[in-house]
Amino acid sequence: MIIDPSNEVKYKLKLAERYLMEACRSYRRRDYGEIISYSQLSAENSAEAIIAVFRIPSWSNDPSGELLDIAKNLPENIRGNAIEVAESARTLAPEHGRSVYGELLRGLTPWDIYNKEDAEKALKLAEKTFKKTIGVLRGLKTL
Repeated sequence: MIIDPSNEVKYKLKLAERYLMEACRSYRRRDYGEIISYSQLSAENSAEAIIAVFRIPSWSNDPSGELLDIAKNLPENIRGNAIEVAESARTLAPEHGRSVYGELLRGLTPWDIYNKEDAEKALKLAEKTFKKTIGVLRGLKTL
């Protein structure tokens, strides 16, 4: 099977955008665990959209290492944004499991862990990450 990288880029970008939209919907419901979960997925897929320009992203909740490897060879005018996208994905990656399962050893569900401040911070980071991803992809002339 041949995979068209441009389709993978579009797919990952679509996922990132839809997860961001879901995070915003969750914000209106004040569902802080969902906001964190969807924000993490948006940042993860944003990073993977950039990776997909060059190769098929691995299946990982933290693609930051892959993106940082790629960023070394990006044009200087977009390298900084790609690095910021990688850092955002790395920052939110640990929340993937916590936002779904909570903290078993402490007996905390996702609804016990997060507050409005946590959720707003994650949502803002995901929004910024998505915008920077668009900028990087435009700089690479893939959008």
